Amino acid sequence: MSKFLISKYQNIEKYVPGEQPQNMESFIKLNTNESPYPPSPGVMKAISENEIFNLRLYSDPESTFLKQKLAALYDVNPDNLFLSNGSDDILNFIFMIFCGSEKEIMFPEISYGFYKVYAQLHEVRSLQVPLKKDFGINFIDYCNAGRNIIIANPNPPSGQTLSFEKIETIVSTNPDNLVVIDEAYVDFGTESVVPLIKKYPNLLVVQTFSKSRSMAGARLGFAVGDVQLIEDLHTIQYSTNPYNINRLTQSAACAAIDENDYYVDRCKEIAKTREFTIEELRKIGFYVVPSKANFIFIRHDRIDGEELYLKLKERKILIRHFSDENIRQFNRVTIGTRAQMNSFIQQVKDILEESEGNNNA
Repeated sequence: MSKFLISKYQNIEKYVPGEQPQNMESFIKLNTNESPYPPSPGVMKAISENEIFNLRLYSDPESTFLKQKLAALYDVNPDNLFLSNGSDDILNFIFMIFCGSEKEIMFPEISYGFYKVYAQLHEVRSLQVPLKKDFGINFIDYCNAGRNIIIANPNPPSGQTLSFEKIETIVSTNPDNLVVIDEAYVDFGTESVVPLIKKYPNLLVVQTFSKSRSMAGARLGFAVGDVQLIEDLHTIQYSTNPYNINRLTQSAACAAIDENDYYVDRCKEIAKTREFTIEELRKIGFYVVPSKANFIFIRHDRIDGEELYLKLKERKILIRHFSDENIRQFNRVTIGTRAQMNSFIQQVKDILEESEGNNNA
């Protein structure tokens, strides 16, 4: 670090994103929860020569047309929407403006890694709640909590979920505190709580176009909530970067919403492939945590988690391994196409056979 970095940032443990190999064509990439499918045809057309020509102009800071389309899709008003450069940007703002020395936040001990980073970055006191033995969230822990709450539903890296009713109970029992539900993976098999924002002014729901809408590279996230919460977020937007969503992303996202059925079908296909993969892995002795996301969390008693990750990497298959002692025997595997998952399963079988042969030698 440089000598100019001020002291409060010197010990921050930065978030480590998944590997992004430059020669991606040679890898089966199952490590960053991207969609294996391309964007819809309309998105391809939206990135037109005219839109590229207009890159000389600033984008609409209000994202007017995109908000109108999102509002219609989710049955809310445009004033209930905040859009930003990926959902991570929104989460950063949430920790910055709604938390702090006077307002603690709680979240699962094992969850999206950025929560801990943002708490440290903004000097927010955090209560990190242990999961149940099956990696599920005990919703009772969050009722009448007396502090802000953020929960990812489904929760990474396991993919476990809370029901609509349990989330409503958490929100209703914390009326004087903000409850954030991070729904990055909601479209792969669980129910969104966006409808609850009409009933509870303390609820903020965050989603992204990165996963279910095949636009991770476009960087677009959005939050849905009470008008006053949205105004607070806009204050920070206009105090940092008013033009936070570029023109091409706005155009592509509008086209994606127009073709929403395409993405619904792709999510169903991913969920179907997820269940197939879970079944095949269990046949060969894997423990697989039940998941409603576009990834699974797996462990095998006959091979170390890091060893499996490294052996697959040698075979040009990337999965995600975490160094946290609580989960280091597990790996998170993104669900790809059926062909990709067949290749993954076959390579895992080969690795297990080799490992067993070496042990018997």
